[in-house]
Amino acid sequence: MENDSSKHSTPVTSKLRRDLGTIESYAVIIGILIGAGIFQVTSRAWAMTGPSVILGYALLTPVILATAIPYAAYLSTPLGREPGGEYLHISRTLKGFRLAFVGSWLKIISYIGAGAYLADAMAGYLVSLSPSRLQRFQLLIALGALLLFYVIHVIGILWFGRMQVLLSALKCLALLVLILPGLFAVKSENYTPFVTHGWTGFGQSLLPLFFAYAGFESLAQTAGEVKDSTKRLPRILLIAITGTAFIYILTSVVSFGVLPGVRLQSSGAPMAEVAAMYLPASAALFVTLGAIAAIMTALNGSMLVPSRLAIMFVEDGLAPRWLGSIHPATATPIRGLTLTVIACALLLISGQLSLALNVAVFALVVLYFLHSLVFLFLPSLNPSLANQISVNIPKWLQRAAGGFSVVSMGVLIVIQLGQDFGTLRATSLSQRLAEHSLTSVELIVVWGIVGAVIYQLARTGTAGQVSTVTR
Repeated sequence: MENDSSKHSTPVTSKLRRDLGTIESYAVIIGILIGAGIFQVTSRAWAMTGPSVILGYALLTPVILATAIPYAAYLSTPLGREPGGEYLHISRTLKGFRLAFVGSWLKIISYIGAGAYLADAMAGYLVSLSPSRLQRFQLLIALGALLLFYVIHVIGILWFGRMQVLLSALKCLALLVLILPGLFAVKSENYTPFVTHGWTGFGQSLLPLFFAYAGFESLAQTAGEVKDSTKRLPRILLIAITGTAFIYILTSVVSFGVLPGVRLQSSGAPMAEVAAMYLPASAALFVTLGAIAAIMTALNGSMLVPSRLAIMFVEDGLAPRWLGSIHPATATPIRGLTLTVIACALLLISGQLSLALNVAVFALVVLYFLHSLVFLFLPSLNPSLANQISVNIPKWLQRAAGGFSVVSMGVLIVIQLGQDFGTLRATSLSQRLAEHSLTSVELIVVWGIVGAVIYQLARTGTAGQVSTVTR
């Protein structure tokens, strides 16, 4: 059993500052969930299945809620006082680090890729709404967005929370302006045919649509900076996911009911074009600003995750202590944040965004699968931790949710594997390299090997030291 790690007299997480309350926590998860997914992924998924995207969002809602219940259960234990999320949950359940580390390493890669993608998406949105001569500055605008949110994070978690609340409020108001009048402007003929490419196409659309929900678990990374986190976070997690699902479904109903899918798919600013169909110019502009705010909140939230995971790696002796250093004045992990923004910037500058982005959703699905599977075995593997679950959800429902999540995530994994193996048979490695289209399977294997090597190097450096895994 691999349960040794360096023991530190003062936990790194004790230097974090609990400045986030209930409103900020809602803004964190809503900011992550209602981001590029609702404004970009919806129109792309239409190409696979047509207006049945609406059904896709509805079917994924119970899947996401079932997957979130194990997170809520863990967050209601003493583990909910520290960042780390599934890394902390899996390692403390299994009383070992390897699986949790490699899975969380893939998550870090995913969030770095998402950060770079969101910065580029934000820049692209701004460019599409401005004179064409600004297009050559898209990279600079994207880098500027990364720098802006880096500064906000460095200043302190309180300012991160305030920015998230402000932008989330703008985004939610814009969605209300889009949805409520839009419900009276839909045309039923735009929903026909509902399932455009059969149920095979519908099944393939679920993974892209899942991207809209992916990231809900990032709320757990704020656990060391939220007041009374073990009581607040489980409730916030489940309520926010439910509310977000309704917004996704209603937005899809309006989008496909107002604008033909072909136009929606080809639009650089889809929600802005939908709004322009039935709203006055000023209201349509407000919706556009809301779309930009949505991408900004997702970017802001994405930048938080890698540095908080790094803190827990340091706590367990799996990363050098300097990486988890928390500045005494701002109570923020400046070095971890700096490495995050540098990695995002390098992806943008090199044009190799696909190396991290293509693995993002699949890596998270695999991690959700592992998290739910480990949760099912929690009572037998770590009964003392299982007995500390205080979330107000019946035990039978917790177990049923974990099982349903395992099955659902397994189905999504099979769908992705089927698509990837089809691509592997149809194209050569040189073609995929030239087109920057390596499959998720290839990328997850490569990045997984890198993570395993890093883990082994970290273990070698801390061998023989005292265990803290059960602290």
